[in-house]
Amino acid sequence: MRSAAGTKPSKRKRIFDIIQIAGGNDPASRTFDMVIIVMIIVSIIITTAQTFRLPPVADRILYVLDLICTLVFTMEYALRLWTADLLYPKKQFPWLCFILSPAAIIDLFSFLPFYLTGLVPAGMVVFRLIRVARILRLFRINRFLDPVAAILSVLQKKASLLFASFFLVFVLMFSSSLLMYYAEHEAQPQIFENAFSGLWWAVSTLSTTGYGDIYPITPLGRFMAIIITLLGMCLVAIPTGIITAGFMEAGHETTPEGAEDSKD
Repeated sequence: MRSAAGTKPSKRKRIFDIIQIAGGNDPASRTFDMVIIVMIIVSIIITTAQTFRLPPVADRILYVLDLICTLVFTMEYALRLWTADLLYPKKQFPWLCFILSPAAIIDLFSFLPFYLTGLVPAGMVVFRLIRVARILRLFRINRFLDPVAAILSVLQKKASLLFASFFLVFVLMFSSSLLMYYAEHEAQPQIFENAFSGLWWAVSTLSTTGYGDIYPITPLGRFMAIIITLLGMCLVAIPTGIITAGFMEAGHETTPEGAEDSKD
């Protein structure tokens, strides 16, 4: 009885090691990762193919393949939930931590639409949105790619600075819309109808896109447009600088100590 009971934790630990990203020479874990990646790619191909008019036989084949992918994703999610205490050993409710984690939410939406489409009428907009939600399966590949993980790590470290820069862009965008309304409302009452009418102009101007469908015609409006455009070019460049600095810091952290001395 003791030996049988003692083997249960080891089996759970082995399953946990397999379903995690392969970090060493573990053939089973690497095989599992490859299967999941293939299933993700196949599911996206299926979702794309289902937007075309296909023969009934092809629709049935795609449905069967989609069912297989969904069952695999469901089983993976259940195994991860079952071994959540090994992923969060210090948490009081490890299963809840797993369910609320961003990766688990993406995992849930990777197979949940398949079950919900049978409960929602096909003509409803919600049905189409649920089917589009399957594209979230692409984000599951990120966990298996080291370069993508490095990018996400840099964005996470610089999240506060990026949030501050985007907040400044939002403030400038909203204030530009408001200022342009007062400058152009009398000359173009149908285009700049209210404070939010110039929001589209502010977005296209601050992003330096400039579609040209809405533009100022008064001297004051054009002068402000020049100032806003210059400020927009400066503010848009700030997030790029922050991300670049983050990559440089990450590069210095991964550089082995003494590498520069060895070159000398």
